[in-house]
Amino acid sequence: MGRLFGTDGVRGVANADLTAELALGLSVAAAHVLAEVGTFDGHRPTAVVGRDPRASGEFLEAAVVAGLASAGVDVLLVGVLPTPAVAYLTGALGADLGVMLSASHNAMPDNGVKFFARGGHKLADELEDRIETLYEQHRTGAPWERPTGAGVGRVRTYDEGFDRYVAHLIGVLPNRLDGLKVVLDEAHGAAARVSPEAFTRAGAEVITIGAEPDGLNINDGCGSTHLTQLKTAVVQHGADFGIAHDGDADRCLAVDAAGEEVDGDQILAVLALAMREAGTLRGNAVVGTVMANLGFKIAMEREGIHLVETAVGDRYVLESMKEHGYALGGEQSGHVIVLDHATTGDGTLTGLLLAARVAATGRTLADLAGVMRRLPQVLVNVPDVDKTRVHTSAELAAAVSEAESELGTTGRVLLRPSGTEPLVRVMVEAPDIDQASSVAGRLADAVKSALG
Repeated sequence: MGRLFGTDGVRGVANADLTAELALGLSVAAAHVLAEVGTFDGHRPTAVVGRDPRASGEFLEAAVVAGLASAGVDVLLVGVLPTPAVAYLTGALGADLGVMLSASHNAMPDNGVKFFARGGHKLADELEDRIETLYEQHRTGAPWERPTGAGVGRVRTYDEGFDRYVAHLIGVLPNRLDGLKVVLDEAHGAAARVSPEAFTRAGAEVITIGAEPDGLNINDGCGSTHLTQLKTAVVQHGADFGIAHDGDADRCLAVDAAGEEVDGDQILAVLALAMREAGTLRGNAVVGTVMANLGFKIAMEREGIHLVETAVGDRYVLESMKEHGYALGGEQSGHVIVLDHATTGDGTLTGLLLAARVAATGRTLADLAGVMRRLPQVLVNVPDVDKTRVHTSAELAAAVSEAESELGTTGRVLLRPSGTEPLVRVMVEAPDIDQASSVAGRLADAVKSALG
């Protein structure tokens, strides 16, 4: 059996790859590893369980709850809330673990199970391996030891989670947002209620799109992976800027008043300068990934801010931040982690902090984001290839070497297997878009030839 856990939990097509049986079994295993059920007397372990609005989340939530309660874990159901809200509530309520059911930015047929440890922290690889090993052992052999009678877990709804999370977001803001007009694209996802409520309470005039989830329309032509509707709405309404989330709202991208995209690198740059000014940018450093735009690196170097690079994935950004005590990190895709206020990427928090910077400075978002110039970057996803051979194929290595020779020091190439989908991502940066597109196209063909 291949490894179940990817870069962000266990993810796949709901009811095909990710079945109710799998979700139940993983939850029992997670209860044993994270809640240590049965290992000490007198402790009633607790789990916080939330989900995004996907239709499949309804039956998967039932399976997860059944697994946890059958293992002796009391469950607090917080309903449809963003992933960072589940992480926050896991820590704030002193729960032993948290579970979020979401496939983030993926299309509606997919879903995922994501676990949080005590404090609301993402799991280290070692913990995921222990959960997976225990799950597999009991799937193929010995039955679980299960509590009976009063030992089984109890399940209750925790409606207070919504207000508690929104109050946390408002309490983080350094200043109010009065006078700002903001368009919010909620991707018909988990933040459809939370984000508009938080921005409104903070004083902004809010216009929402993509805020009517029906279980089937999540990420469908909207949200952070489809910015066209947001760009149009911002210009039509004469808004100061727009904010886009993905399905579980751990991401945030923005659009300025002219309808131009402001990506995660630019948001990081704006927040890094704001935090340095406030004296909260610990180590005078920001953590990014190898996918960060060269323009971001150049800007941080010019501003005297140290850029720490990690592998792609917000979990690796977070690990570096925690290890070295850094306060800010994130990805170009819009995962931004402000570690003083969140244990994971929080799209609503990021949007609020970006808006607060606009309000405090009186400058436009375009002006603030102008601290960096994005170099042309082309990303091509190559599906239906053997992604495990990306780093071992001699044919592909030769193609990459040729591309790097052509670009020299003015650009770069990055090939990486997706951690959540069966494809290889080809990224090329170059001084102009035509060259970047040409090189990326040739490399994509090389990937198909070498790994197809």
